[in-house]
Amino acid sequence: MLSDKSVWPVLPVADMNRAKDFYTSKLGLSVEWEKESGTLFAAGQGAYLFMYEHGPTRADHTVAAFRVQDLEAEMQQLRNRGISFEEYDLPGLKTKQGIAAMSPDRAAWFKDSEGNIIALVEFKD
Repeated sequence: MLSDKSVWPVLPVADMNRAKDFYTSKLGLSVEWEKESGTLFAAGQGAYLFMYEHGPTRADHTVAAFRVQDLEAEMQQLRNRGISFEEYDLPGLKTKQGIAAMSPDRAAWFKDSEGNIIALVEFKD
């Protein structure tokens, strides 16, 4: 049924122009298409993010994750573009310099222009 179909996150944004600027200039994504219903961003390797305008929302969890090969290098590139990474000290999750070690994998989180929590994840195969 759906095992061979693509799937992508759908994110609400309060200000589409602000979100488009963030995702294109800060993250380097490209706009695949824009319609009245929303904007589809191409994220590479057949992945997409769909965004639609909606009043302010507040998710306290990760809404999308990018798989990366070199976490520190990706973080540095994003920091160079003004992205700040979150620090967490929670039961079962503690970051150091923005990175959580989840043996053997690692992850880091940042917020987009709309307050959505986005992750970078490095899987050790």
